[in-house]
Amino acid sequence: MEGLLEKVLSLSVLLGMLTSGIRLATPYLYAAIGETFGQRSGVLNLGVEGQMLMGAFAAFYVTWRTGNLLLGLLAAVVVGALMGLAMAVVTVNLHAEQGISGIGFYLFGLGMSDLLFQKLLGTVRTVEPFPDLPIPLLSDIPLLGPVFFRHNVLVYAAYLLVPLAWFVLNKTTLGLNIRSVGENPEAADSLGISVARVRYFTIILGGVLSGIAGAALSVGLLGVFQQNMTSGLGFIAVALVYFGAWRPLGVLAGALIFSLVNAMQLWVQVLGVPIPSELAVMMPYILTIVVLVLTVSRARPPSALTKPFEREA
Repeated sequence: MEGLLEKVLSLSVLLGMLTSGIRLATPYLYAAIGETFGQRSGVLNLGVEGQMLMGAFAAFYVTWRTGNLLLGLLAAVVVGALMGLAMAVVTVNLHAEQGISGIGFYLFGLGMSDLLFQKLLGTVRTVEPFPDLPIPLLSDIPLLGPVFFRHNVLVYAAYLLVPLAWFVLNKTTLGLNIRSVGENPEAADSLGISVARVRYFTIILGGVLSGIAGAALSVGLLGVFQQNMTSGLGFIAVALVYFGAWRPLGVLAGALIFSLVNAMQLWVQVLGVPIPSELAVMMPYILTIVVLVLTVSRARPPSALTKPFEREA
């Protein structure tokens, strides 16, 4: 037992966990940042998981058929945008209850991706995922270089998305409009801001980023597509928005915590630590429940979140 503990706490294993954690945070970041924009405008999208599954399949299938990773990524963007557009029509124009409609889109994405997998692939296939792009000089730094600066382009872009999202939400007119619509859509409308247009933009943006999150999983990290491969990741992304108090930097912190826990459970199984594998797999989901219990009382959501807006004649 003592030798096993030394192995788990060895520098190489700890660095391996950290490297894996940084990679695994990628889909969380894309999906949660997209959901942050949507919720800041007053729309809760519980269909993130379905959008991710459809994006993951589209990216994988197009890449498998063409051998072009960029075309696969573009396919994920298009599919995510279309699902976001459909979600916008249902919530903004039809004023559907957001939680129920979101679950409907999740079930659609789950079922459709499964059906397409069976009809178009039939069995598990593989593609070569996005290659690592070491950053010159920085990737050669002892110990830290391989951990932070030897990843693929989707990983780098996910982390760059965080300060970009913060800047857009807090330092631009667009961000002010999004926050205004999410807090008081009636007042925003009286000032000439189109509530419908803002919400359409944020919901479609969220769909695009959820599609990219799925692509980051299927062709960015694993090089494979499997049925229900997200395994609740989209719902964790929604929880991360609450954990981060609707702030991109808070979402980043939450994504890293969840991904590091996920990486730890993977390494625990690889090293043969005497913990039931079922318990290890449950760790990220247990953490989700604990985080929601601890944060739901202190975090103040946007005032108009989940509330439909209908302009008075």
